Amino acid sequence: MAWTTLFRATRAFAALAVGLAAVGVDAFDNSRYDNVAIYWGQDSYGATHTDVANYQKRLSFYCQDDAIDVIPIAFINKFYGTGNAPVLDLGNTCNTSIDSTFSGTGLLDCSFLADDIQTCQSKGKVLTISLGGGGASVGFQSDSQAEAFADTIWNDFLGGSSSTRPFGSAVLDGVDLDIEQGGSTGYAAFVTRLRSYFNGASKKYYITGAPQCVYPDASLGSVINAVAFDAIYVQFYNNPCGLQVFNSASGFNFGIWDIWARTISPNPDVKVYVGAPASTTAAGSGYQDPATLANILTTTRNRFPSFGGVMMWDASQAYQNNRYDLAAKNALVAAGGTGFTFPACSAQAYVKGNNYPGSSQVSYNGYIWEAKWYASSTPTNDPNGDWMPISACAGNAPSSTSTAPGTGPTSGSCSGVAAWSSSSVYTGGQQVTYNGHLWTAKWWTQGDLPGSSVGVWTDDGACSSSKREEAPAAVRPRTPSRFFRL
Repeated sequence: MAWTTLFRATRAFAALAVGLAAVGVDAFDNSRYDNVAIYWGQDSYGATHTDVANYQKRLSFYCQDDAIDVIPIAFINKFYGTGNAPVLDLGNTCNTSIDSTFSGTGLLDCSFLADDIQTCQSKGKVLTISLGGGGASVGFQSDSQAEAFADTIWNDFLGGSSSTRPFGSAVLDGVDLDIEQGGSTGYAAFVTRLRSYFNGASKKYYITGAPQCVYPDASLGSVINAVAFDAIYVQFYNNPCGLQVFNSASGFNFGIWDIWARTISPNPDVKVYVGAPASTTAAGSGYQDPATLANILTTTRNRFPSFGGVMMWDASQAYQNNRYDLAAKNALVAAGGTGFTFPACSAQAYVKGNNYPGSSQVSYNGYIWEAKWYASSTPTNDPNGDWMPISACAGNAPSSTSTAPGTGPTSGSCSGVAAWSSSSVYTGGQQVTYNGHLWTAKWWTQGDLPGSSVGVWTDDGACSSSKREEAPAAVRPRTPSRFFRL
């Protein structure tokens, strides 16, 4: 089609961009709080729209200003294709319909992008190769297989040498793991092998991952606990813990990830990014308008020291959504790119043995915690526990004014709370009335009777009310987060 012809014609001019790079560009700084990472390659906009002129542009198009700091190139969506070589898919930019593959393999030759990559790097941006994605055919059977694949990635995309380098002479800056299925076998060995190449290399390389916000992540949870990552791009969309429940202690769980970063991760300096869809059509749930996202990012940046910035899916969507990426960047810069001041532990100190109603806040172990529902246990980073860490904090907390520990649910009003319905879907924190008591859901549930042995409901005590209203709409369960443009 005409667009393809035009696109191919522009390839010849890519080299000119390299010479236009600004002198003295600041190098990428992973320790900052205002970084923006945005995926490129899958033309998410083109997958959901028909206006061809606004489909994904070539890579260098997205490097013309300072809004974006990191670009994971997406994806290697199959580890072992024809000739046992990896399979690369870059949507409308480089695919098997318009581009050739290396002899005896299914690996695309996208060497025309070498100039684009080098142009972006000359402007201080980090470009990595992302492995996986929603629906990808990835995974290892053993550590030795994973180590051999790490050798392939090093030679084909990073600092090694090979006759099958998809980006020619361009050397990418690291590897991103967006593993959403296939198990965790071998990935720790894969990262360790890559790190062995990185040590002593002439340039800095990065390892990042993109887990779902549900903690621990089903595919990467054990991996990020075992080996050092430089940053993780937590997908707070298409999940019940997404940005759409930012104001719910039983939903948005960045605090759990902050505890992971500071106490569990092998790299105590790992940065945690808030992953966001860049438009309403970029994901099934989680999208927030620019002003709301700015508030979420600023608030999270000021509460948690592991915060590193925002990740977006994807570049094509962000640019067509009135530069959604730039709006987020401006908000992060305004909040401050360096330095962190711990908020005061302003909530009363937690008292062991006390009972706390839902939404109560306490200070404990360097965090302010909010009760998801009626809580009697000690605050921990258990994702299914009674408490959610809503802010890191420092200093002495005020003493509790409680005169004695509570003994259990107490009676009160349940005005405005709907009666439990067997056909309704409820998520953690939602309340219902049943048999004269107020009940709070601990997690997602449907058809589980309050007070039954299933244990999904917390009894908040007897209550009385003549008014009943419809319960809030529930968030749908998580779905795969990234899809390929075919």
